[in-house]
Amino acid sequence: MPVLLPAAERLLRSAMRERASGARALQLTPAHGAALLVAFVLGCGIAQAQARSYDPSILATIWKWTPLLARGFAFNLAISFIAMAIGTVAGFFLGFAQISLFPAVKRGAWFTMHFFRNAPWLVLLFYCMFLLPFQVTVFGVTIPIPDWTKATLGLALPVMANVSEIVRGAIQSIPTTQWEAAASLAFNRRQTQWMIIFPQCIKRMLPPWMNLYAILTMSTVLASIVGVNEMMTLTQRALSAENRPGLLLAFYSYVLLWFFVYCYPIARWTVRLEARYAVRQ
Repeated sequence: MPVLLPAAERLLRSAMRERASGARALQLTPAHGAALLVAFVLGCGIAQAQARSYDPSILATIWKWTPLLARGFAFNLAISFIAMAIGTVAGFFLGFAQISLFPAVKRGAWFTMHFFRNAPWLVLLFYCMFLLPFQVTVFGVTIPIPDWTKATLGLALPVMANVSEIVRGAIQSIPTTQWEAAASLAFNRRQTQWMIIFPQCIKRMLPPWMNLYAILTMSTVLASIVGVNEMMTLTQRALSAENRPGLLLAFYSYVLLWFFVYCYPIARWTVRLEARYAVRQ
């Protein structure tokens, strides 16, 4: 079979990594960046051909709106940082709950993980936007809850579910001999998990965790649908202000380039970490 399918072993290793991490690997290549650059240049050419004689050039128009779009992109990154932090902390405990010896805890964690992992991210965003209150009152003080906070929580929920699978897969990938050796040294279960098993899991969890962060960063544009002033929302406002339909492809290609330039190094670093920390059986 390896003679007939030279890539079979490589594909098997990739499938096993994705199964253990609980997330699909993000595979960005320079060809994707080249395609985005071609789309951007093509969009600029089309827009310039449709421009009127008194309209400013396409590049000048994009440059004029770049500071505003940069602030929106920074907001995207802030949402991704906070959602990833919340989801990582919650998913860490949920992952350990999935391997609990108590059936009720284990079943509850399993149900929670599957519910939020298989629910569409946009649906979770709408649930958080409309079910959470717009303000809360604590000791007579009214504290407003902005939309971006609820959107961040909505994105943190699927991250929590995926991180829990990363944690569970990493723990269960540790050979059972490690548990047996710890038991022979009179370690209890909590000591075994925190002092022996979990330190070995960090290297295994890091690549899929970074891959999940890159996916989350690209998914923050969903917040534009619920009215958060991130990069996609500001791009739509810039297009409305310019009132030039020909700018559509150029502006959205420009936004895609921003996300590619940020996510591509993360994707390449993830690949390098996977090769460096690959488990040799």
